[in-house]
Amino acid sequence: MFYREAGDFKTSYAADQQTFPIAFDRYRYWAVLAIAIGVVPFFINDYWANAVLLPFLIYAIAAIGLNILTGYCGQVSLGTGGFMAVGAYASYKLMTAFPDLNFVLVVLLSGGVTAAVGMIFGLPSLRIKGFYLAVATLAAQFFLVWLFNKVPWFYNYSASGQINAPERTIFGHAVTGAAASPTAKYLFCLFFVILLAVVARNLTRGRIGRSWMSIRDMDIAAEIIGVNPLRTKLSAFAISSFFVGVAGALFFSVYLGAVEVTEAFGIQKSFLVLFMIIIGGLGSIFGSFAGAAFMVLLPVLLKNVMVGSLGWPTDIAAHFEFIIVGALIMFFLIVEPHGLAQLWRILKEKLRLWPFPH
Repeated sequence: MFYREAGDFKTSYAADQQTFPIAFDRYRYWAVLAIAIGVVPFFINDYWANAVLLPFLIYAIAAIGLNILTGYCGQVSLGTGGFMAVGAYASYKLMTAFPDLNFVLVVLLSGGVTAAVGMIFGLPSLRIKGFYLAVATLAAQFFLVWLFNKVPWFYNYSASGQINAPERTIFGHAVTGAAASPTAKYLFCLFFVILLAVVARNLTRGRIGRSWMSIRDMDIAAEIIGVNPLRTKLSAFAISSFFVGVAGALFFSVYLGAVEVTEAFGIQKSFLVLFMIIIGGLGSIFGSFAGAAFMVLLPVLLKNVMVGSLGWPTDIAAHFEFIIVGALIMFFLIVEPHGLAQLWRILKEKLRLWPFPH
């Protein structure tokens, strides 16, 4: 009853083509933003920031980036962890080499460096696709981790091989280092999530997004009608890598503060982000958020219920997490390939027709 288009008239093409043409969707969007910006910062603490909010925001950016490449352009990638490492090490080198550089620019430049690296590793996509492209990106994952582990210049010749984020401030508030408050770190990450989500939403609805989807659906037909496969695929790799690089820079500098490349950006990181977009929904910005929320909240829920309430060992709870995630991946791949986003879309369609659902 409350989710209706009746009476919601459009008087211009701009109004008809806006991101949320239905008024209820716009109100919901602004309500979520109002809560995220105006309510959550007053109640956040260290536990909620480190266990839930910061991982969710950062993984959401990485999931959007991978969804652009895999969900919208159809190019399978297993190198997300390696590209996150590029963003992390780029931000570290920029912060240590240019201590007066604004931290927002550091994060954006780290994404730019990752975009350039992503385009290099995206070149094989012009000749190979599917399983073979997945193997090529998997090789990129192992090569990048090996490179950052074996070349001392990347970690400034530290004896431990670990990189540590120097303290940086925004408007006088520390967002990295030990002095950073949970509120400052949360708002800084939220800024990038909102910015990049809006950019991704507009890209996927425009000419570039249509080119990506035409390559995904049938690349030969897309080339016949005038879509340039070289420019389209490389743009998908570049923009996707930019998002993933920003996520890697935030993951290292704001969330962890100190990382070792093998532990923080190993192959398990690539599979984690891939699972997010499979469960959340391929080819959907909302699905990236839903998948990130699910994969972040599931371990927290299992730990609190099984370990905290029932007293089970921690390793049993971790095994249950693997079982649940594996079962859900098989379920969504077989029953609903478009994931949680499609279930939400179906629910909205039924609400629009209620009380006469089809």
